[in-house]
Amino acid sequence: MSTYRALYTDYPWADVEIERRTLAEVDCELIVSPDNKEETLIKLAPGIDVILTCWAPVTARVINAADRCRHVARTGIGLDNIDVARATERGMIVTNVPDYCINEVAEHTLGLIYALGRGIAGYHLATKNGQYDLVAGLPAERISGKTLGIIGLGQIGKILARLARGVGMRVVGTNRSKTPCDGVDWLPLDELLARSDFVSVQAPLTPETKHLINRETLRLMKPTAYLINTARGGLVDHAALAEALDQGVIAGAALDVQTPEPPDLSQPPYDDRRVIVTPHVAFYSSQATEELRTRVGRQAVDFLCGRCPENIVNTKVLS
Repeated sequence: MSTYRALYTDYPWADVEIERRTLAEVDCELIVSPDNKEETLIKLAPGIDVILTCWAPVTARVINAADRCRHVARTGIGLDNIDVARATERGMIVTNVPDYCINEVAEHTLGLIYALGRGIAGYHLATKNGQYDLVAGLPAERISGKTLGIIGLGQIGKILARLARGVGMRVVGTNRSKTPCDGVDWLPLDELLARSDFVSVQAPLTPETKHLINRETLRLMKPTAYLINTARGGLVDHAALAEALDQGVIAGAALDVQTPEPPDLSQPPYDDRRVIVTPHVAFYSSQATEELRTRVGRQAVDFLCGRCPENIVNTKVLS
C-alpha cells in the first residue's frame, strides 16, 4: 500500500502520466475520479492526502469529506471552483499556478480580435460550405488604429496590451485599483465600453464581477464593437449577450469560456453566426500544459515532503 494518496478530480489532457510519475517519487498513489460530480468526489475524498483539481467543484462538502487532506492544488490560475474559505478553515493550503499560460491567453485573444474584425472565421466557414464570395462577408475592418478596451490589467491584460500596441491598436484599460500600466490609458468601465471597438474581458471571477458584462453594460458599447471573453464564463451574462446580438446592440463576440461548459451550441448566443466559440482552449500550448502539470506535481511533492510549495494562496494557514 502506498504511503500517500492523491485524488485527481478532472483534467483536460490525454493522460496523467506526468503527474503520476512525479507523485511516485514520494510513494504517492494517484487516484483519478471517473467524473467531476460533487457526489463522486465526496465518496472518493476520505483518506486522501492531496486533491489535484482542474475545473471540478471542490465544494465545502468535498472538503469536509476529505478528512486527511491538507493540500488542494489547482491545475490552473483561477480559484472560483474551490471553496478556499472552507479549505482555510480546515487548515488546508490551496495552491495554483498563476503565471503558466499568460502568453497563450493573450495571443489567443489577439487572434480572436483579428478573426472578428477581419471576418476570418466567417469567411472560412463560408468557403468550407462552398461559398467563395468576398462581398458576402463584408464589412471587414483595419485592425490598426482601432481601440481595444481591456477589463482587468493583470499579467494577461498587460501582455495583451503590449501585443495590441505592437499591431497599431490604441489600448485603454480599467481595473479595480485604478492603476494604469505602460501604454494604456486608464478609463472607468462605462467610458471604456463606450469608446472601444473591441472589449476584452480579463478580470477574475468573483461575486462582485459575476455578470460584469450584462444587459446594461452591453448597451454602453458601440453597435460596431465586439466583445471577447477569454477569462471566465461567469463574467458574461450569456442570455443578455444573446439579446444584445439579436437587437444589434453590438456587432459580434468571441467566447472561449462559457457557463456551463460545454454549453448547448444549438442555443443563442452560441448559434449566432456573429459569435466565434472556442472550447476553453486559450490557455493551451504544449509548452504551457507540460509546465503546468509538472509544477502542480512538484507542489504536491513538496507538501508531502514537509516543504513549503510555491504559490500558496491562503498563506494564513501557515501562521
